[in-house]
Amino acid sequence: MYVLHICHSYYPPFLDCARQYAALFKDSPYKVVTVYLTGKPDPEVERGSASDEVIFLGYSSKQVKGLKLGAIAKIRQLVKSRDFAFCIAHRAKPTYVALLATGLPVVSVHHNYNDYGRFTRRILVNFYRKRLLMLCVSDSVRDEMRQHLKHWPAEQIQTLYNRIDVDAVRQSLLPRQEARRRLGLEDDTYVIANVGRLHRDKDQATLLRGFAQALPGLPANTLLLIMGKGPLELELKSLASALGIADKVCFAGLVPEARRYFRAFDLFVLTSDHEPFGMVLLEAMAAELPIISSDSGGAAEVVHGSGALFELGDGRQLANLLVEQALLSSSDRHTCNVLGSKFSDIAARQHFFSLSFIKDVLSIKHLSRIGECDASFPD
Repeated sequence: MYVLHICHSYYPPFLDCARQYAALFKDSPYKVVTVYLTGKPDPEVERGSASDEVIFLGYSSKQVKGLKLGAIAKIRQLVKSRDFAFCIAHRAKPTYVALLATGLPVVSVHHNYNDYGRFTRRILVNFYRKRLLMLCVSDSVRDEMRQHLKHWPAEQIQTLYNRIDVDAVRQSLLPRQEARRRLGLEDDTYVIANVGRLHRDKDQATLLRGFAQALPGLPANTLLLIMGKGPLELELKSLASALGIADKVCFAGLVPEARRYFRAFDLFVLTSDHEPFGMVLLEAMAAELPIISSDSGGAAEVVHGSGALFELGDGRQLANLLVEQALLSSSDRHTCNVLGSKFSDIAARQHFFSLSFIKDVLSIKHLSRIGECDASFPD
């Protein structure tokens, strides 16, 4: 028995998204065939996909615009060669391909807002609604989609949080002293960190303003470390200079495998504007860092109960939280303990197989086989 798994591409963070969904079927009677519409064959991607089989169709992004007829034809041929139970498709384009190329039930995974804000995008999914389940990475994304697809039953638009392999991520973390040495940080520096694209969506401008206001109340050896590159790099550096904090801010650029260095930090701050989820928050949690996040989008759901939240764009409130956190002793700093129960592969697997859509698909498509293999599925 097979699951067809269609991804638009494998550039970050979508390779990890592919891994997350292939991991749902670990120790189950299903084999996962992952298909990447774009991108050349890559052994590293093949290993990182955690699938039983990986197929690279090799299209460019330009080639899969419009009707995507070539991709549809190839997927149609693939479906004829296996006994597929259903399909998982990430984002809108792979969902369209899955619906037009197959007659399979389709689980459509959505990582961003406004995927069906336009009427033209809603036409196809409305036509095929009876064999579609929409899975959103946060309640925030889910609620917006329910507004765009108002006549859909609520059970057909659900949340399945992103997750990490908690043990694997923790094993990959460098020890604190080694991570600091590699980043060129002094042992006694108090490091406030932010990791993300230098883009307006990430709102590092509020981070710089809040840090500047907090600086008189922070330890003298405090450093703000910003990892990432993007179109706002020069603008943000100019803002740091204008605020008089350039000597207290380090723009580290793009750091490969950045999450390995998280134990070098003392505090993690996310200032994003309407973040659909915020995978970087899970990585900070795995490193047992205290977290401050904007109270916006899916990020607020991740941090709720496990960190501090401030109003989006409110530099003064952020500054107060930065000072409060710095005054706490290391033993008093609040870190997250819900990774395993909410944001792990095991938690996601249990939730996924409890969804009524999935139960119905499995019982209708492979009732006799599932009866034989029942013990392989989570309760």
